[in-house]
Amino acid sequence: MRKFSEETVESVYKILERVKVFTIDRLISALGCSMPSARVKLKQWKAYTSYNQNGRYYTLPTVPRFDVNDLWFYENVFFCRYGNLRNTVVHLIDNSPSGLSANEIGDVVRLSSRSFLHHFRNVEGIYREKIEGVYVYFSDNPVRHKEQIQQRLNVLASTQKSITEADAVVILGALIRHHGISEKDIISLPEIQTRKISAFVIRAFLDRHGLLKKTPVTKP
Repeated sequence: MRKFSEETVESVYKILERVKVFTIDRLISALGCSMPSARVKLKQWKAYTSYNQNGRYYTLPTVPRFDVNDLWFYENVFFCRYGNLRNTVVHLIDNSPSGLSANEIGDVVRLSSRSFLHHFRNVEGIYREKIEGVYVYFSDNPVRHKEQIQQRLNVLASTQKSITEADAVVILGALIRHHGISEKDIISLPEIQTRKISAFVIRAFLDRHGLLKKTPVTKP
């Protein structure tokens, strides 16, 4: 690796701080070095790599002002404290109080979820569950997953009509008549369909009364 004078390195660092975002080609040009030497310097500086733009851009650790989601946006180049897009998404999902849907993830990272989430179906750290026709991404840690899904159910149930006494009687009657029936099958019963009881309300009711069948968290 080429040796650089302290003055040269300091001068280049200050220039890159001012421009905020740069490519490795710019660093090579500024230092007059090879690609391997530039990569070593980026590692020494602990530079961040953009999670969009195919990871072409870098920023120095003294530059970003990360938001509450540990993200920093500079024009059309995006960075995360935790690195690439995979690490970014896993971090966001794990730290979300109630998991994140595809659209919610896209909104946070400012990217179309269709452009990347198909790569996240079997990623370690993520568990995907379909709720009322919409995939929601949760942490695959069993304890964290339980907390997240309960919070999502609480929020969603609060937006639905509260369960009436008559609805509760119908649900309990179904449990008695169909011993061992699953949550999915309860929702499909004609009497439930007729009363138009939301799946979220049913699940929250079952969980609140300790009637929700426990299933282990597995990878989708």
